[in-house]
Amino acid sequence: MTVTATSFTGVGVSPGVGAGPVRAMAAAPPEPPPGERHDGDATAALAAASSALETVGADLDARSERAAQKGRAEASEVLAAQAMMARDPSLSELAAAKIGEGLSPARAVFEAFGTFRDLLASAGAYLAGRVADLDDIRDRVIAVLSGRPMPGVPDADVPFVLVARDLAPADTALIDPAKVAAFVTAEGGPTSHTAILARTMGVPAVVAAPAALDLPDGTPVLVDGTTGEVTVEPSEEAVRTARQAGDALAAAVSGARGPGATADGKLVPLLANIGGPADVESALAHGAEGVGLFRTEFLFLDAATAPTLEAQQAVYREVLSAFGDKRVVVRTLDAGADKPLAFLPAGDEPNPALGERALRMMRHHPDMLDTQLRALAAASSGLPVDLWVMAPMVADGDDAGFFMDAARAAGLTGKAGVMIEIPAAALRARDFAQAVDFFSIGTNDLAQYAFAADRQIGALSRFQDPWQPAMLDLIASAATAANTAGTSCGVCGEAAADPALACVLVGLGVTSLSMSAPALPLVRAVLAAHTYSQCVRAAEAARRATSASGAREMARAALPGLRAVGM
Repeated sequence: MTVTATSFTGVGVSPGVGAGPVRAMAAAPPEPPPGERHDGDATAALAAASSALETVGADLDARSERAAQKGRAEASEVLAAQAMMARDPSLSELAAAKIGEGLSPARAVFEAFGTFRDLLASAGAYLAGRVADLDDIRDRVIAVLSGRPMPGVPDADVPFVLVARDLAPADTALIDPAKVAAFVTAEGGPTSHTAILARTMGVPAVVAAPAALDLPDGTPVLVDGTTGEVTVEPSEEAVRTARQAGDALAAAVSGARGPGATADGKLVPLLANIGGPADVESALAHGAEGVGLFRTEFLFLDAATAPTLEAQQAVYREVLSAFGDKRVVVRTLDAGADKPLAFLPAGDEPNPALGERALRMMRHHPDMLDTQLRALAAASSGLPVDLWVMAPMVADGDDAGFFMDAARAAGLTGKAGVMIEIPAAALRARDFAQAVDFFSIGTNDLAQYAFAADRQIGALSRFQDPWQPAMLDLIASAATAANTAGTSCGVCGEAAADPALACVLVGLGVTSLSMSAPALPLVRAVLAAHTYSQCVRAAEAARRATSASGAREMARAALPGLRAVGM
């Protein structure tokens, strides 16, 4: 983060501009005093704790339902998962044991959540990323027990800029974009829940900007969710200019129609990332040309037993049938180690983020992979859909060969490919480019492993920036190998949602882009404003830089169409 006298810069994670007075999140309740004890009535104390947990669980369920009604499927799923966490029997048992030791309900709940928190924080990137969710549930329960209002978004009569240390899904899911002009948070990263939900809602957002916490309520600010700049007490002219740029951008977006393509006609399919059937409507509404990443984990992670072939087939067919003859790229189960499954034994791994997850896990359980692949083959039978299936966490040619053999043995007749999200696979993609039907680059994990930087830690956000020249080199390596072999190479990480970076990716040789559905129109408009040669020049310029900020600036200088559409 950089700071000047009148502005500071974090990480822009949701494009657009927003202006208004600062309003801070309602504060979390204070920690109950260590050793605080109940009045001697353990039964009443236990009843109070149980009631508070259920109250919060019910509130989160209600928020989940309202989010679903607003068409925010991803937010709804996150909130439903939080409600399940609030009602976890193990959590209640821990709190009951603490109450049995004489602790007050609030202190018992605080310590019980602390135990869970430590377990999640040490369990790898996926579960560590849920720590903020757990803290939010804890604070809500303690607020109920202490008679305080639950932490949350303030209300105001005029649009405002919401400032917080971080935003929990329960806070962001029901925000009215007509009231919240922008988000600015001290923590978080490009792939945090705050970033993803902000993009889903189309609200400008900047994360990893701790200076925001020093702004008094009511301070007027101008937030640029593209550059990450927050201007304090901007002039009327600065706000007017920013809004004019926003209007130009909106006009360009509304005018962008048809297939993704550069100004000189090079086709670049623009696809949507989805997490299940609930996301289909949004993908189609935003003009997705298909699906570039269908995450299938939702069928497995909360299940007590492995989903049957029939159960999987029904869900897959529901999604596949919605896209006609369009492409739908399905990612096989990405679980294990840091995404434990209740029905498979978890190994004792000192570093789960580098453990047996995804395809590595499936190599130990080939029957599970075979069931999923056969379910996909059956689900696509008789449909015009263009089904592509890919394996996550492929490290080398041996992994690629194993998956290709499994796909063909299961009867899949569509394309089978692999994800490039391990640096070794990107560097030596040429070794197996001809053996697979396609590559799909997962930029979120590729950055995490390339820079040894947990993508959920806001303090490491500069390493999670996909503009890092080393990241661009890795992407170029994979794309070049694919192009040489005549194989397609897409990007399905959140990097594709950055319009300027989308142009750079095309210039690096990427052949399709997949992203959160709301990002599609803007990327389509910006891509259409540039020729393919301009994209190539922007990519070359970005790779000459020595920092992420330098790469971004040099690429933008080579993309004149950004100014034309108000960016």
